[in-house]
Amino acid sequence: MEFVLIAIAILVVGLILGVSLLVGRGRRTTRLDDDALGGTTLTRPRPPAPPVEQPRPTGSTASGLGLPQTDQPDAVVPETPPSVELPPAEPEPGLVFETPLPSAGRLVRLRSRLARSQSSLGRGLLTVLAREQLTEDDWEEIEETLLAADVGVASTTRIVERLRTQSLVLATASGADLRELLVRELTAVLGPDLDRTLGTGRSEGRPGVVLVVGVNGAGKTTTVGKLARVLVGDGRSVILGAADTFRAAAADQLETWGERVGVLTVRGREGGDPAAVAFEAVRTGVEAEVDTVVVDTAGRLHTKSGLMDELGKVKRVVEKQAPVTEVLLVLDATTGQNGVVQARVFTEAVHVTGVVLTKLDGTAKGGIVVRVQQELGIPVKLIGLGEGPDDLAPFEPRAFAEGLVGEA
Repeated sequence: MEFVLIAIAILVVGLILGVSLLVGRGRRTTRLDDDALGGTTLTRPRPPAPPVEQPRPTGSTASGLGLPQTDQPDAVVPETPPSVELPPAEPEPGLVFETPLPSAGRLVRLRSRLARSQSSLGRGLLTVLAREQLTEDDWEEIEETLLAADVGVASTTRIVERLRTQSLVLATASGADLRELLVRELTAVLGPDLDRTLGTGRSEGRPGVVLVVGVNGAGKTTTVGKLARVLVGDGRSVILGAADTFRAAAADQLETWGERVGVLTVRGREGGDPAAVAFEAVRTGVEAEVDTVVVDTAGRLHTKSGLMDELGKVKRVVEKQAPVTEVLLVLDATTGQNGVVQARVFTEAVHVTGVVLTKLDGTAKGGIVVRVQQELGIPVKLIGLGEGPDDLAPFEPRAFAEGLVGEA
């Protein structure tokens, strides 16, 4: 009997030490590992469970239950899985939690940066409009300037026609008047009445679930990290899902973003099933009662129908836990017409609800906002204006138009 008790004690101590090593002090990451037997079930380290008498903390929680096979669409998922509490977040040595700025007024604060990067558009238009007599060549120059900024033919025609109707007053207008006129016309074609609300809040006891999609190189993973900062700055609790399992270092990159603002990142092993990672991230968010789960997906090539089908599978699997409330398509502002093609294909696969326009710094292609919205009916909801961590801002048509035009 004594031998049995000693063996049990050794086993318990070994399990405790093993769990502590897996969880890792100070890290906010949950890792999924392939089951040793069939590879069809994913599990992740379970931290020590606290006594039942302790109140539930406000931090993130995680389940140690296995996942169903994600390639079976009719798999049964428990509706109320038990929760296990995670240790409190502590920064890695040398890493300090940051308090991001709230989203309100971000674009106004970043407008000067937008004006610097887009100054050629505004400067060119204002220079032509300020001429005493506008000839046909002048109007053609205005059209060429707008087209070069990727405003699109239809929107360019509309802007020029409206400016022509006011051409009698252009010759006597001041620089400030001309600027205000141009800002007003650009704002009108930017869709000021479109609903740009982000579906990131809790609903019916479930967190808001945001899928972020896009091709490689558009800045998708960086956008997820910056979005986490926006949400934390607005006082929301967030969990990140690193479902881009095919790109080397994508999960590491996202984990770093999460650690800087103290949010949990759920990740799997490289080359693993992205749907399983997304599923577990949302499950963790449901258990932890967080406000928002943001899932980074692989940079699908929009010419590969099989990969697009897999992205649809990720969405279906996630919705076994909670409805997807937002699908954000990340587009590179420099892609022009190709960005519209990407948007069409992604919309067919997962019903895109909003666009994030990145890399607006150092380019005069901001007119792609107009083209995407008018040709696809999808509102631009966020724009990225630089490489800084707080350079992602909610899209505001008036502030954006003022940035495009620049100072008078």
